[in-house]
Amino acid sequence: MKEILETQVMINAPAAAVWDVLSNFKAYPQWSPSVREFEGTPVEGKRTKVLLQQPGGTSIKMNPIFLKIEKEKELRWKGRLGISGIFDGEHYFILEEISAEQTRLIQGEIFSGILVPFLKKMIHGNTLAGFEAFNAAIKNRVEEQGL
Repeated sequence: MKEILETQVMINAPAAAVWDVLSNFKAYPQWSPSVREFEGTPVEGKRTKVLLQQPGGTSIKMNPIFLKIEKEKELRWKGRLGISGIFDGEHYFILEEISAEQTRLIQGEIFSGILVPFLKKMIHGNTLAGFEAFNAAIKNRVEEQGL
């Protein structure tokens, strides 16, 4: 079973400015309501622990592998709950430069595994709310820094 959750936000800043905030992993505790902390600096092809927090207080520390870190374009990782195939998530942030002063941030996750049908309410509830809160927070952070 697969389930895709995707959100987007328009940010009034160039892709480079959005990337600067998205890739400053040490600063996440200062502004991000849902991706709370990275232990170390993510490197493509390696695992880095990430603390995630959903609205309502549920938090989980994952140890995803970073699949893609492409400057000003994309950040992507894949994590799993327990063993592969139970509940896996491939999380991504894609930056689309609309103009020199506007960027679309697409945040999504491809959920797969045998638990997906049982967790759809959570995916489209707290997980979606967490994505939207993150999108609003990064928009605010980037646009404030541009002032």
